Amino acid sequence: MKALIYNPYLDTLGGGERYCLTVGEYFLKKKWEVFVVWKDKEVIKKAQERFNLNLEGLKILNKKLERLSFEQKFRTERQFDLIFWVSDGSIPFLFGRKNFLHFQVPFVRVRGKNLLNKIKLKLVDKIVCNSRFTKSFVDREFGVNSVVLYPPVDVEKFAPLKKENIILGVGRFEETMQAKRQDVLIEAFSQMVKKGLRNWRLVLIGGSLGKKNDYLAQLKEKARGLPVEFLVNVPFEVLKTYYGKAKIFWHAAGFGIEEEKYPYRVEHFGMTTVEAMAAGCVPIVIDKGGLREIVRRGVGERWRTIAELEKATFKVIQDSKLWRRYSLKAQQESVKFSKKNFFQSLERIIKDEENS
Repeated sequence: MKALIYNPYLDTLGGGERYCLTVGEYFLKKKWEVFVVWKDKEVIKKAQERFNLNLEGLKILNKKLERLSFEQKFRTERQFDLIFWVSDGSIPFLFGRKNFLHFQVPFVRVRGKNLLNKIKLKLVDKIVCNSRFTKSFVDREFGVNSVVLYPPVDVEKFAPLKKENIILGVGRFEETMQAKRQDVLIEAFSQMVKKGLRNWRLVLIGGSLGKKNDYLAQLKEKARGLPVEFLVNVPFEVLKTYYGKAKIFWHAAGFGIEEEKYPYRVEHFGMTTVEAMAAGCVPIVIDKGGLREIVRRGVGERWRTIAELEKATFKVIQDSKLWRRYSLKAQQESVKFSKKNFFQSLERIIKDEENS
């Protein structure tokens, strides 16, 4: 049996790339012959190290499929029993014996229901989304009924340590389409300090590209005089330690965004939240996007305004029994998003397709 994985953004090695390569690992475990469309094996080596994946035996198909003629593309793809294709918002012609189309992003306003897309979708056996949030927009935009396969998180890597009075935020220090809004976290923390919060630290961990980062400089200026720490481009072990030590995890991506209008600008899932939960952090996250599916009743708190974030955090800080209950429940819930569950869910989806 042969499988083909396609992801146009493979060298970014983000959450979506981890997702599709974990699909590759699943097929390798099943003793399939697995290919990934790319130009060299360097990205595979980096992915194995970064994501702790066993991709031994993964092969490279060094072809630009989008540049092949219709006949060449058919001949190339028809040799595969299953193609797993990550969409960039477009629908490709797929010619595998089974074709799975994956959406990481809740695309809107891309003319999803045009006639050509309807023809292409007849060749697609399963459309897979990374959350119910993404599914809701994809189904509406393209007129389909997709299935949800939550991303795999290495929850077993994270565990509680001796807890300290730390509120943790994790995310890139960038003003991108999906900005993590550390400015909102600093503002909330500043207000809480003014209202009497003592002996607590806000620790912000994230990546930064290049030597000059104006956004990061602005954040540091905003945090001047406050017990706020910035840890930039730190090793994974440092991040893991802070997950273990922190009592509370904050997430603000999508603050101020109309999610019905701009769903791609809020968190589509929220892997860092799951990692924090696995380490016993109590999640207090914005009530938007895929985060609603992770932080449900009894797991933590959700908020929509800075005032609600402050109120929810004070509530958890001032009630130690509530914190312990949330912390334990968060650890239990995080297991639902483990790699083991990812493999089991993927297997069910494949078997359902085979039996349909």
